[in-house]
Amino acid sequence: MRKIYIFPLLLTGIISFGQIPNFPTPQASGLGNYSANNYGNPTNSRSFQRNYAPSILSAYQKSSNTTQQHNVYESQVRSQNDAVMRGIGQDMAEVQEMQFRQWVDNGRNMSYELPTLSGKTGTKAYYDAFDKLTTIDSENYSLADVNFTVENAFYDNKQDVNKFKAGIQRTAKQLLQKMKERKQDTESNVSKNLMLFEYFSKDMKLNGTTHKAFEYDFKDYMGQKDYSKMFVSKLLKTGSGQCHSMPLYYLMLAEAMNTESYLSLAPNHSYIRFVDDEGTMRNMELTNGMFPTDNAFLESGYIKSEALQNKIYLENLTKKELLGMAYFDLARGYVSKFGYDEFVNKVIDKALELYPNGIAPNMEKANVSQVRFTNVMKKLGINPEDKRDLQRIGYFPKAVEQLNQINEQFNTIDNLGYAEMPASAYESWLGSLKTEKNKQESEALAERMRLFQLQKQKERKEQEAVKKAQEKKKQEQKPRYIPIDPNKL
Repeated sequence: MRKIYIFPLLLTGIISFGQIPNFPTPQASGLGNYSANNYGNPTNSRSFQRNYAPSILSAYQKSSNTTQQHNVYESQVRSQNDAVMRGIGQDMAEVQEMQFRQWVDNGRNMSYELPTLSGKTGTKAYYDAFDKLTTIDSENYSLADVNFTVENAFYDNKQDVNKFKAGIQRTAKQLLQKMKERKQDTESNVSKNLMLFEYFSKDMKLNGTTHKAFEYDFKDYMGQKDYSKMFVSKLLKTGSGQCHSMPLYYLMLAEAMNTESYLSLAPNHSYIRFVDDEGTMRNMELTNGMFPTDNAFLESGYIKSEALQNKIYLENLTKKELLGMAYFDLARGYVSKFGYDEFVNKVIDKALELYPNGIAPNMEKANVSQVRFTNVMKKLGINPEDKRDLQRIGYFPKAVEQLNQINEQFNTIDNLGYAEMPASAYESWLGSLKTEKNKQESEALAERMRLFQLQKQKERKEQEAVKKAQEKKKQEQKPRYIPIDPNKL
């Protein structure tokens, strides 16, 4: 049994099948051990009567005949039995062949797609959300709008978009005002990112009230029992979230404050990155309020060199890729609420169109293919975990194609450099970031960036002072125009 774990949540189990072997040419004579129950109820099978004859003579017959008569009679009975059994065997073979042919015909003509779940209440909200996302310019959009669309579908379009966006705008203005009060540069990208980091990691007075630092919610942090645990709206409501909701909210506030920052991925994880004043890309870990190095992520042991080469981890997501992850979130919300059908495949295909190397959408594609194939096997009466029984799919080209697609998708995931990271390993790695060494390095980096900002502010003020002095001197040196009174000439 192969199970895949991904950011930001635990995916459903995936069974890995081997490559399809060469199948023998179907022969009716090879079906004697198959029961009709495997192929459904035949509608045109020829009925037959079973004629049973005694194979052992009664004691009365033995005592009333001579030995010679007994031998003749026994020979006749044996011949009769053989003839009856040949007839029964011939009839059974014909019935089995007809059942087999009907099984093959039915299997080849049946639907190979997942049954639609459109009849379930709430699915329309997801269809509408998908249609809305497809109208968005993938290079220029509001993350707040996109995220609200995804979360609102889960709540059957009953949330208030104006309230959601107004809250983000209000907090962004309060943070900018806080910067002005501290005489910090509200035009500096680094200063604004540091202010956002402080807002997430420390208690802060805003507009007369105390905002508490956000906390990591370790309970069902992958949303297996309650998928709404993944939402920004849940974070805002409770003050606690995880590595999915926190970075998304951060990016929404950064968007409202007109500052640059990026989402980046690690195994089972996402975090924030931004460029400091020295031009260095810095990592920002919101779950524990630290600035980890790339090595801190590599030390998890679950990032292969292939993953780095294919840029699936430790890279800034582009606007297109970030939108691709929004489609992935939409699909996962649908699955958690309703299950798998072809709509999920449609959404994931769109996610992969925007983010081809995205490990999360690629794995969800494998999930869809797996569930579809399992559904087909169930309808055919084939056990996909029994390699011998699995060979019977050779009679069904579409099933063979589906299994090939599963193998190809697994190969894609492997080639991207994915390594399964169990939940226990993820929790252990997350805890390891809080070592004293990492804390000291993080605090030293934060102080360095703060001092760099202060130095820049000082230099900027000095430059402004010099500029004002130069303008004043220029004005003083400028020739003055004195009007002449013509009456005094």
